[in-house]
Amino acid sequence: MAVVQYKPITPGRRTMSRAKTEGLAKGPSEKKLLKRLTRTGGRNVSGKTTARYRGGGHRKQYRIIDFKRDKENVPARVTGIEYDPNRSCHIALLHYADGEKRYILAPAGLKVGDTVISGERVDPEVGSCMPLRSIPLGMTVHNIELTPGRGGQMVRSAGGAATLSAREGKHAIIILPSGETRKVNVACRATIGQVGNVDHAGSKLGKAGRRRWLGRRPRVRGTAKNPVAHPMGGGEGRRAGGRHPCGPTGVLSKGGRTRKPNKASNKFIIRHRKRGKHQP
Repeated sequence: MAVVQYKPITPGRRTMSRAKTEGLAKGPSEKKLLKRLTRTGGRNVSGKTTARYRGGGHRKQYRIIDFKRDKENVPARVTGIEYDPNRSCHIALLHYADGEKRYILAPAGLKVGDTVISGERVDPEVGSCMPLRSIPLGMTVHNIELTPGRGGQMVRSAGGAATLSAREGKHAIIILPSGETRKVNVACRATIGQVGNVDHAGSKLGKAGRRRWLGRRPRVRGTAKNPVAHPMGGGEGRRAGGRHPCGPTGVLSKGGRTRKPNKASNKFIIRHRKRGKHQP
């Protein structure tokens, strides 16, 4: 695929671009694999805003994706590559030999009519799912589990790809797209190949309205607010903050660590995504 540049017939179209959608299915999605998607507008059960600048957006339904890929040794034929409004990558509709239908994340290079399979000892072809102990070293993988049987949690966005670099005992060493090197149990599953829709990163929204379609509301700078609304607000004339950048509650916005130090999975990180920072 490639990036489509629009003709500059309006100010919004001048910088707008999107990834090409040729080859995607144009019919309705599989009805049995759709689910109603309730929107919170960034509010919790008490109605309090916990995630700012969210709300509105186009109405959409959730596509039930098979992240576990636990249907072993049953071949499936790809009958369509579809657009998914809930994620950046495309999804593929599989028709299994026993008649069941499932959605999976569509890897780059997967085409309609191809056959994929999941199992312990299968050919490592694009779209097939295998445990890490069975995947040849050096292969590109995505949709990687962190806990055996839980379903893929890592490398699921458009263009994402991780590399299986080595195996040490019960763990496989994987290099993630962020540069982080992590140990994962060899019993965890992963899908062969790179996540599709690689050109998604090259698309530009172009106008504010297109961002509203995605459910993102306008964001006002803290320095443009009054002192009662933000710690960085107020001042005589155009003042550039006067303090370190922070949020409405005064919590610093830059330089602070957000990852909890007592996370159980921290001990499996060999090299953090920040250069030069190693796990002690």
